[in-house]
Amino acid sequence: MTDRRILYAAAFVRALATGMIGVLMGVFLAHLDFDPSRIGYVVGAGLSGCAAAALLVTLVGDRVGRRRSLLLLSLLGACGGIGFALTAHPFAAGAAAFLGMVNGMGRDRGASLILDQVILPATVDDRRRTQAFAWYNVLQDIGHAAGGLLAGLPAVLRRMGSGDIASFRASIGVYAFLMLVTAALYLGLSGRVESADGEPKARVSPETRRVLWRISSLFALDSLAGGFLTTALLTLFFYERFGVGEGVLGPLFFGARLLNAASHLGAAWLARRIGLVNTMVFTHIPSSLLLVTVAYAHDFATAAVLFLLREGLVEMDVPTRQSYVMAVVRPEERTLASGVTHLVRVGAWAVAPSFAGWFMAGSLMTPLLVGSVMKIAYDVLLFAAFRRTRPPEEH
Repeated sequence: MTDRRILYAAAFVRALATGMIGVLMGVFLAHLDFDPSRIGYVVGAGLSGCAAAALLVTLVGDRVGRRRSLLLLSLLGACGGIGFALTAHPFAAGAAAFLGMVNGMGRDRGASLILDQVILPATVDDRRRTQAFAWYNVLQDIGHAAGGLLAGLPAVLRRMGSGDIASFRASIGVYAFLMLVTAALYLGLSGRVESADGEPKARVSPETRRVLWRISSLFALDSLAGGFLTTALLTLFFYERFGVGEGVLGPLFFGARLLNAASHLGAAWLARRIGLVNTMVFTHIPSSLLLVTVAYAHDFATAAVLFLLREGLVEMDVPTRQSYVMAVVRPEERTLASGVTHLVRVGAWAVAPSFAGWFMAGSLMTPLLVGSVMKIAYDVLLFAAFRRTRPPEEH
């Protein structure tokens, strides 16, 4: 199996786990009688763990070894999942979520993706780079979709006679097992995935420094908005607003992730015609406007349709964004560029859920509105700052 195929397979399995825990996390904690503010705290703790791991990978990932780092991250994720499944106290749940990097976003955007993103461009040429990222994200979102269906497992277990809380604990145990599978896959990576000299680059060019500063600032704004819109909090919104449980939410998010997956291939096709930056911006703004309509929907059926329409657009910026960042820096700077941009994204995600949970305690729709407005602001600023900075294939 080639390194690229191993990355694809591991990304799929990890996304399966992430899609599952993203749907179950908020509902499981609600079944433990956590209020929205405490749920927001636990979700934020998990994303803070993701941010800490992203920082370590950025600083020492090349020196420790990319393969070894990926293995360690997978094993920590499995251990954290087991701890999270067994807890019933807010502090213990937050600690397990932090140490295990339990990702309530419902989308795989953790430290492992930093290393995947660095390795993947070296397996293809420039013209196939965006397509490679598109397929990577397609497989991720198919995994996210299947994970959404797998999140219906507690309902199945209850019909088989399992207790309410026990059904959730067993299902989260499946999440931990999937993280162990990713570790087994990473064992097959070859030595070609490592950096050329085994040492991280301490210096970057002034031009790269300027690009990273500008784009990371904008990514922080986008991710702060995304932290108000984690899957864990969106499922909590549907659960509290319309009274639907994981048996309905699982299929809903399955459909959403299938639309995400299809949109990645559409993004690669569109980027070849209008450019990476234009694709990022002009698909993202309509998705935010659709989310505003979800907040005001009067019934679940309407909200679900509007939400699915939004999901068909919201992820088109992901493969284009990843490809763009890797294209505008030198190959030896890619670990730093990937690490920095992901670190600010995960760090901003970690900050927002606690505030979102607090806002949600007052009004369920407030996080959706705040997140949507911030995302639109990000898109406008991104277009203004980078519309003239083109990757090599667009010259």
